[in-house]
Amino acid sequence: MPHFVEELRGDAEAAIAAMRHAALAARHVHARAELMRHMLTTARKVAAKPKGEAVETVVREWMDAWNLDRHDWPHIAREMESFTAAFHDYANDPSDAHDAALRATCTALDQALAREGTSISDQMAFRSQCAHGWWDLVAPTPVDLPGAKPRPSMPVLRPDAPFWDAGCADFCR
Repeated sequence: MPHFVEELRGDAEAAIAAMRHAALAARHVHARAELMRHMLTTARKVAAKPKGEAVETVVREWMDAWNLDRHDWPHIAREMESFTAAFHDYANDPSDAHDAALRATCTALDQALAREGTSISDQMAFRSQCAHGWWDLVAPTPVDLPGAKPRPSMPVLRPDAPFWDAGCADFCR
């Protein structure tokens, strides 16, 4: 039987490991959820426009927000176009069929990003102007991220609040 000090050290290590796992999972799911919220909000803003125009507007906005040049990332842009078109359809008719299309195009975008060694949650956390500050505490933005640009909108963490309350920049709400 371990002595008290060793028992507490083991309990602390186990608690930290559980916290690390939960924080990484929360960051992943929350970043994806934030993209979906932003995509739906943006799709609703342009829902009355012709589909091609609406899709182009949203794709341009998101490629810019992620600091990805469309010409350098044409395969990602294509998947983002399909993803955005599905959001446009869903914004105009939130049906089960359009929800299924959203899910399918999200999977395709995930797969395209995975082939580049990234993910929706990493794009949101490491590139987006709409990142939540606490994401960087859970998984810091790589210092050598290709094409990264300064993100002055990245919220500053407040010392008087838990890190998970650090939301996105005000203009993203």
